[in-house]
Amino acid sequence: MKEAGGAGLDVLIADDHPMIRAGIRATLMARPHWRVCAEAETGPAALRLARALNPGLAVLDYSLPGVNGLEVARQLCREMPGIGVLIYTMHADPRLLSALVAAGARGYVLKTEDDVALLAAMDAVAAGGTYVSPDVAGAPPAALAALTPREREVVRLVALGETNRNIAAQLNVSVKTVDTHRTAAMRKLGLHTAVDVTLFAVRNGIIAP
Repeated sequence: MKEAGGAGLDVLIADDHPMIRAGIRATLMARPHWRVCAEAETGPAALRLARALNPGLAVLDYSLPGVNGLEVARQLCREMPGIGVLIYTMHADPRLLSALVAAGARGYVLKTEDDVALLAAMDAVAAGGTYVSPDVAGAPPAALAALTPREREVVRLVALGETNRNIAAQLNVSVKTVDTHRTAAMRKLGLHTAVDVTLFAVRNGIIAP
């Protein structure tokens, strides 16, 4: 949990490789008011320790034994809305990123990046923001992480064939507001037509085929 004044932060590290955990601990020395409250080697252990200690930040390997990082992230974000979850992984997979964003994780860092990137990611997630490694963020599915919840909902409804007027009625907002969200979402996703939106939504699991 955060300490009084908001400067301190308890951090849970979960990785089955001791050297990786040691590296994360060393990186955290740059933030003297943060502390590693627990370390876990498996997914079940990470869940147990997080529930007992309620850390403010969880740094998780995706390939955790027992329960993988995606499922750990999903359970922690559901049970502890205030926790920041950062995935630290070797997998540069935009599809995995999309699944983790849907689960509630706010950070995705590749283990091939340096300590500066890892610290920047931890800072961003601890502050309530997001961080995605550039090697993953450049792929179209990763752009989903940049959408606001309302933009994502507008994308879903556009993909289902709804007009701006119908979307406005469903969301109880003005047509102009819908148009603003639609334009912003399509710009972030690099899409140009409603057909593009539909294809993107199907490919990335926003709507069923």
